[in-house]
Amino acid sequence: MVEKILLADSGTGRSEEMLRALMEIPSIQRAFVTVLHVVPPQVSSDTMTEKWEEGGKVLAMAIQSLKLDPDRAAAMLRQGDPKDIVCKVAEEINADLIIMGSRGLKRLVSILENSVSQYVFQLSDRPMLLVKDDIFVRKINRIMVAIDQSDAAKACLKQALSLVRDIKGGQIILAHVTSDSKSAEKAGAEAEKDPSLAFAVAEAKKAGVAYRCLVTGGKAGEAICRLAEETKADLLMLGSPDRRPSIAKGLPDLDRLLGTSLSDYVRVYANCPVLLTRTIG
Repeated sequence: MVEKILLADSGTGRSEEMLRALMEIPSIQRAFVTVLHVVPPQVSSDTMTEKWEEGGKVLAMAIQSLKLDPDRAAAMLRQGDPKDIVCKVAEEINADLIIMGSRGLKRLVSILENSVSQYVFQLSDRPMLLVKDDIFVRKINRIMVAIDQSDAAKACLKQALSLVRDIKGGQIILAHVTSDSKSAEKAGAEAEKDPSLAFAVAEAKKAGVAYRCLVTGGKAGEAICRLAEETKADLLMLGSPDRRPSIAKGLPDLDRLLGTSLSDYVRVYANCPVLLTRTIG
């Protein structure tokens, strides 16, 4: 259950729109929202004062625009490197979900351009909802979940069902990608018989949630993004294991950043908001 949300608000992008769409779901309306704006270090005290005042205005406008319940919201203005501050505040408030805007930069570019969202995704073990600057945020009705037999996917399914069952007329799209690139796409009753979807179908029925099954072959990232576009999914959810480096938590794991991570591919190429779920230890 999502009880504490951290909205990292830079004053640009679509993160506020994403929160508004999410807050239409009854179960999310009970969550406490912390709106965070970070002022980067400046070269002079005068500039710092100016940026601090600007940050305060960004927060005030965000709180007013979002129309949050004053008893269930807080505004937080911090100074420092945004990458580090977002991770630190998420730990401080024990956030169940981080919402951030994203430019959708590819892995190497995100490193070279010091991407905040990529850094936070890499070093935080918190679930993250990423919304790219160039997509349209729609009311959430159709939630697509990438399903395999991993524990991460099962945990993701559980969270997706908790959201969909609160949405009037909502539907969960259960999508499985096989490694056989020549596999024909299956849908409906034929796809429902797929062994990889059996657990997901049973859980959807148990929750009383309307569902749709899809099975296709090919490269997982490409297939998931294509299915999300074809089904006009309003939100794509993906189970993402904790990716913090095992040797040094304070440094990005370049091997993973430059590798072929499914989560990285989907966050860059999906044409809808992407919620990367994790189990917080």
